[in-house]
Amino acid sequence: MSQSNDELANTCLSLTHDGERGKREEEKESKWHRAKTIFAREKYLYILALPGLLFFLIFKYFPIWGLALAFKNYSPYLGFWKSEWVGFKYFVEFFTNPDFLLLFRNTMAISLLNIMFFFPIPIVLALLINEVRNMKFKKTIQTIIYLPHFLSWVIIAGICFIILGQSDGVINKIIVELGGQPIGFLTEPNYFWGLLTAQSIWKEAGWGTIIFLAALSGINQDLYEAAQIDGANRWQQTLNITLPGIKSTIVVLLILRLGQVMEVGFEQVYLMMSSPVSHVGDVFDTYVYRTGIQNGRFSYATVVGIFKSVVGLVLVVSANRLAKKFGEEGLY
Repeated sequence: MSQSNDELANTCLSLTHDGERGKREEEKESKWHRAKTIFAREKYLYILALPGLLFFLIFKYFPIWGLALAFKNYSPYLGFWKSEWVGFKYFVEFFTNPDFLLLFRNTMAISLLNIMFFFPIPIVLALLINEVRNMKFKKTIQTIIYLPHFLSWVIIAGICFIILGQSDGVINKIIVELGGQPIGFLTEPNYFWGLLTAQSIWKEAGWGTIIFLAALSGINQDLYEAAQIDGANRWQQTLNITLPGIKSTIVVLLILRLGQVMEVGFEQVYLMMSSPVSHVGDVFDTYVYRTGIQNGRFSYATVVGIFKSVVGLVLVVSANRLAKKFGEEGLY
């Protein structure tokens, strides 16, 4: 009798396991079917996103394995795998290098100036453009301020040399004609950081308005009509409707900008830097080029890159948490 009960229990247990297994298989099959349905419905969107995904895989994720160079005494003759492991040797050398504080100061100063002056300009431009009611004039203004974005930094630097050169610059020629002395705009250290900030504003501010104009177009127009009925002027509408409406976009872009605080633009700095301003213009990007490419110290340059990435990651995570603490959605 006990044996038959045991057999019955085993049979029930087996049927239970089979039922659970069948249920799991059905769930997997339904999920797979749902995924195929979504892909079939949105296949053109996935195809459109494919180049971007490949870009990040090839140029962002795949090179991560190369970070191991920072812990090796890399030699091109021995190759990546046979090069000697040296641990944190290059980290210690980098942080004890007398140039570290100078590079950190210059990089942070240029980045902070960009955040303080360059970051708000696209917001202001977007607000001004949004107030224009003549569509033909509005599109013309947008086209004009977008154009500098498509110029390379080589052209921007050439324009600056033509306008601000000490001997042949247009502005200095005017100053001399008026009886003054030429000013070394390009060789005076006190002007260098401001010059880089002004270049960034002129080149990229117009292009940066695109995202903010898109955010402005998503604000409910009924809010403006209700505000007008209540007697609010344009300035009050901007403060109470427009800015709160794009606040989340501003916060997200600011967080992303903080993640690039160690990236000040190699091309721009390298093209504008000269011997008289090298002590205020040498940043981590130019230092990596000089030590890693020109001097062949690939492992040491990798350490600098890791440091920049870690600082950016810490700032993004900290800014995101701070944004959530104040009730914003944040980046993630």
